[in-house]
Amino acid sequence: MRTDSLVDRLSQDLRPVRRRNIVREALLLLVLGVVEVAAFLGMGFMRPDMPMAMDAPSFWWKLASLGLIAVLGAGVAILSADPVRSPRRGLRWMLICIVMIIASGWLIDASGNGLGDLVRRLDWVHGLQCVWKMIALSIPPAIALGVLIRRGAPTDRGGTALAAGLASAAWGAFVFVFACPSDDPLYIAVWYTVGCSIVTILGRAILMRLSRW
Repeated sequence: MRTDSLVDRLSQDLRPVRRRNIVREALLLLVLGVVEVAAFLGMGFMRPDMPMAMDAPSFWWKLASLGLIAVLGAGVAILSADPVRSPRRGLRWMLICIVMIIASGWLIDASGNGLGDLVRRLDWVHGLQCVWKMIALSIPPAIALGVLIRRGAPTDRGGTALAAGLASAAWGAFVFVFACPSDDPLYIAVWYTVGCSIVTILGRAILMRLSRW
């Protein structure tokens, strides 16, 4: 078979593909985030002591930290959906940010009243409830990022899926901050890590399969 004929046969069923617009995709994610936060608060899930909580440094620490990881993860995932971009450098920066966040949390904790009773501070019953709520709130961003990745052509599927999983986990935890009853850095470090780890692992496994060409 001649080369020209082979090319014609392979390309005869192809359809034009809409060119990706990274700014538009980022704006769509931003709109989704605003809608999810508004819906979450509109359903009455905001913690009743919010004015008092906003006076605590640990509240702003967890809100800013999770927001930063969510933004970085979403940015790395969107950019690396382009076949000429790699997520590895972005993932390294995310790792550095996570280490700095944990370190700053311990500093905030050290400035408090001491460790206290470990079991009391971890509050296992509420901690497990927080985990599943964070997982549920991570589903909308995971779906949105999965759609965007599916439209792209990432060459490092594992790295892109990992960034999207981290972004979804941090996003869900960020939304949950507005309802979380605890500002204890130890509680946050343990249970938020558990919830985000579950979402990240599941998200990477699922999104990597969705990113196949």
